[in-house]
Amino acid sequence: MKAIVTGHTKGLGAAIAAELIERGIPVLGLARSHSAHPVSALLTEIEVDLSDNAALAAFLSGDALANWLRDEGATLLVNNAGVVTPVGPLAQQDPLAALRAVTLNVAAPLALAAAVVRASRGERRILHISSGAGRNAYPGWSVYCATKAALDRHAEAVLQDGDATVRCCSLAPGVIDTGMQAEIRATPEADFPMKERFVQMKQEGALAAPEECARKLVTLLLSEDFGRQAVADLRDV
Repeated sequence: MKAIVTGHTKGLGAAIAAELIERGIPVLGLARSHSAHPVSALLTEIEVDLSDNAALAAFLSGDALANWLRDEGATLLVNNAGVVTPVGPLAQQDPLAALRAVTLNVAAPLALAAAVVRASRGERRILHISSGAGRNAYPGWSVYCATKAALDRHAEAVLQDGDATVRCCSLAPGVIDTGMQAEIRATPEADFPMKERFVQMKQEGALAAPEECARKLVTLLLSEDFGRQAVADLRDV
């Protein structure tokens, strides 16, 4: 068994990669830079900007993924990388930032899912890191909400495809104490009217630790129940 984790250098992605490695599962990390954490013999890293269409296309057209997956019996794909920006109403959104967000949050996970299934054999388990924002609309988050909703619909459609060798789940992990949360708290309230809710959660210690979330997430990913529910919330499983 091998795993692929996007955005593995920080936050939840780093915690997921570390948890998989702790369980003896080799990890291929895809991110814009190499990890600052101690290097493990079970970690292979490839620098690729998944928000860049050309860089993503170049990676997918190369043979790195197929070489990594050659002769593997089971494959895990964790589509973790994502951005919350651009934040604000349409009149304040940078169109190029919206394009990068859609590429990173949607195009990369969907393309990687297809690439992994085509390049591997045996059982494939695909985990999209989604959000409650994909299931509820929030002011200022039109791009983020739309991109996370896309992952939910993708997982539901994959389940309906009926391929017994492919399991896919779009999972909301809850509110986690990561750099993205710090970015949200630093957003002007005029752009994101719900900012105070997240500020209060931080002050009240209501944010989950990335390591705790990663343990639960990987346990689910490796369980027999994974993929039976296409859209799920980690707090409910």
